[in-house]
Amino acid sequence: MSWKEDTTIRFSGLKPGKYAYSYTLSDEFFEEWKNDEIRGGEVKIDVEMERFEHMLMFKFTLSGELTTMCDRCLGDLTVPVEGEEHLCVRFSDTETTDDEDVVVLPESAFELDLSQWLYEYAAVRIPMQHIHPDGECDPEVTKFIKEENDESHEESDEIDPRWEALKKLK
Repeated sequence: MSWKEDTTIRFSGLKPGKYAYSYTLSDEFFEEWKNDEIRGGEVKIDVEMERFEHMLMFKFTLSGELTTMCDRCLGDLTVPVEGEEHLCVRFSDTETTDDEDVVVLPESAFELDLSQWLYEYAAVRIPMQHIHPDGECDPEVTKFIKEENDESHEESDEIDPRWEALKKLK
């Protein structure tokens, strides 16, 4: 069975009440989404679904690690991800919504694939800036960056003669 089949919940025929599901998103799962920012990882997501007559309520609890690219050295960087998300699924043939936390399915729907939400809830947990702690970046790359910075500082030590002329105007 593929991860796509594993993430599909058949709610048709379920009685009202609470149901629990657990997923582990691995490298194979993240490769399918073709996102350059996520290179892999392992994230465990526990899903609690409460079934009502015309609605499903989901609570997603995430914990794990994702591998992304360091902004400084472009090497692999593992970042922790954890958090909680909620999703409401309503059944209606006429209603629509613009709320991203509410999904409207037709009354005839009998299953829901959670893979999109599982991916998104993990992906939004990556910090905006991801950099190795000091001293942990690839030494070859940091050596190159340091050389480039030193060269640019040498060039900036020379003062433009136009600025010298402006300083004399004080």
